[in-house]
Amino acid sequence: MAAPPRPAYVPRRVAVTGVGMMTPVGIGREASWRALLGGENGIGPVTLCESADLESRIAGEVTGFDALDYVDRKEMRRMDRFTHLAIAATAEAIEHSGLDIAAEADEIGCMIGSGIGGMQTLEEQFDVFFHKGPGRVSPFLVPMFIPDMAAGQVSIRFGARGPNYNTVSACASGADAVGSAAEVIRRGDAIAMLAGGAEAAVTRMSIAAFAASRALSCGQNDDPEHASRPFDVKRDGFVLAEGAATLVLEEWDHAEARGATIYAELLSYGQSADAFHITQPSENGEGAARAMRVALRKAGLEPRDIGYVNAHGTSTPLNDKFETMSIKAVFGEDAFGVPVSSTKSMVGHTLGAAGAIESAVTVLSLVDQRIHPTRNVIVPDPECDLDYVTEGARALELEYAMTNSLGFGGHNSSLIFGRVSG
Repeated sequence: MAAPPRPAYVPRRVAVTGVGMMTPVGIGREASWRALLGGENGIGPVTLCESADLESRIAGEVTGFDALDYVDRKEMRRMDRFTHLAIAATAEAIEHSGLDIAAEADEIGCMIGSGIGGMQTLEEQFDVFFHKGPGRVSPFLVPMFIPDMAAGQVSIRFGARGPNYNTVSACASGADAVGSAAEVIRRGDAIAMLAGGAEAAVTRMSIAAFAASRALSCGQNDDPEHASRPFDVKRDGFVLAEGAATLVLEEWDHAEARGATIYAELLSYGQSADAFHITQPSENGEGAARAMRVALRKAGLEPRDIGYVNAHGTSTPLNDKFETMSIKAVFGEDAFGVPVSSTKSMVGHTLGAAGAIESAVTVLSLVDQRIHPTRNVIVPDPECDLDYVTEGARALELEYAMTNSLGFGGHNSSLIFGRVSG
């Protein structure tokens, strides 16, 4: 007997119905967005670890954050800080969306990206191991430091029993989590996903390691306010930071049926690999350009349709130059007319959380019809000659916006969001 014909695959539309953020410029979505529009600095002296002997002694820290506002003391002690931040951002996103997870728990999933995971816990427990012996290592070490645990704990905390995993693709992890979660919804495996990224790697070992790789800013310790300076001729590396953001992604018809406010539509997700070098971007940014082209093709858009690019914009010499070249390659002459800004100029580089935070920023830009500036472009690099919105926040009519994330290992991701009218 012949098998019945398979039903046609009809990709589902993906709505953004909630946003939560924990960043170095604010606790929560509204505080973070207000600070970004105001061009406020989130970089300061390191307080989360001893830094006197480190080459870099500045970072973007989520100041004023108290995990006890989101979890009880017993739970707090069994989670790393990156998980605390993930839970906090997700709690805000769920509240913002009004999604009733308990009513449809089996069809609501969770995907939280993290490039490093619980580095703070790992360093602390290695010290215990080294000085006190293996018998004193915490039984919670593994479930505290593995990168998937933010997704696992968010799922447990909020009762989401649908698809659950985490993405680890260095600085593209958060963007890949958002994009991959959207694909879960498109193929019909979930009606909603809690998607984002979290990182809390402001630790002695992380700072030492990134400094050793010559990726970190080490020459601005006395001037943290101007240390993160994407596209500026004097940029000398990124500023390490921590943070988290979560988007509630929802199948469009489901969101409409429950009367949810839809803040934006996630139109497409493009990926590529440089296949070039473990840390350096491919020559002329051709890998990033391919990811942007894939995203445009899948969205059915032309480069001229994009009204804003939220850049990866790390403040490293190679990234900013090659990302500029990649935008020029994709947009052609239109590249000089599209505004580009770097969130990292204010919050620093939150590694695996960056793509999620920048996705949230892109959504808020569409909602508010304003884009935040790039801070600290004091002496523009002649090779970085696009419109980096250096004069302050800008109001504009914005229909489609793109955000890029580029990670060590040659991981490139590009997301396109669309405005929801009315």
